[in-house]
Amino acid sequence: MELDLERLPRHVAIIMDGNGRWAMQRMRNRIFGHKKGADAVRSVVTCCRELGIRYLTLYAFSKENWNRPKREVKALWGLLEKYLKSELPELIENHIQFRHIGDDDGIPASVLEQLRICEDKTANFGELVLSLALNYGGRQEITRAAKLFLADMMNGGHGAGQLCAEHFSRYLYTAGHPDPDLVIRTGGEIRVSNFLLWQIAYAELYFTEILWPDFGKADFIEALKEFQSRERRFGRTGEQVRERQGVSGDCSVKSTDIAQVRAGDKRCIPMGLIANPKS
Repeated sequence: MELDLERLPRHVAIIMDGNGRWAMQRMRNRIFGHKKGADAVRSVVTCCRELGIRYLTLYAFSKENWNRPKREVKALWGLLEKYLKSELPELIENHIQFRHIGDDDGIPASVLEQLRICEDKTANFGELVLSLALNYGGRQEITRAAKLFLADMMNGGHGAGQLCAEHFSRYLYTAGHPDPDLVIRTGGEIRVSNFLLWQIAYAELYFTEILWPDFGKADFIEALKEFQSRERRFGRTGEQVRERQGVSGDCSVKSTDIAQVRAGDKRCIPMGLIANPKS
């Protein structure tokens, strides 16, 4: 199956899992795995830019990750700060807008400062919007949005009757961005781990046993091909979808259809099937 450049997802979100296990398989410490994981980030960002995918969101540090050993957590923040500093010229050169989604509280001051620098210096770019989910949790995001909506309502900004999915989405970290069309998780686990719980309601889910440091351009392309093989119905029948496309047998749904509704490889584990034993 060839990749159809006319039917690419607008927004891809990735749960980058497996850095620690990748390192342990090589008798190295987990920090070494996180360093190698940065190379996979560069590869996927480059691929998105070359293909014209406009939005990429990466799950880098969850609320639950604070439960990891303190030494690893400290090293992760240090690696992130170095990564942001080293990659900023590349972001600017390639007109990539950088965004942090997640809670500022708890992030080391020097890292938070570097996040703001990257956001400020790339704010006017739009070739690709790269969002890094740091200190992020989906449930926490929804709770935060509800509090913000309530605060606006109490200040007379709107009434309770105005609450709808579209309005509520404006209070999320991802306000103004399309919801993910495709969610990829590496590392063999089959769960979403509190990631973009509101936004992935209609996303296609792709799970692979490949550990994140080994996930390269070819693997990303395979995920995109699998995405294109899915029939995205959004409540319609398959016949309705094909009629709207005007091509018998075409399983795709146009981005305009998605907006209206919402107002191959053995390493791919389809949703609902048992995963192969972990490598």
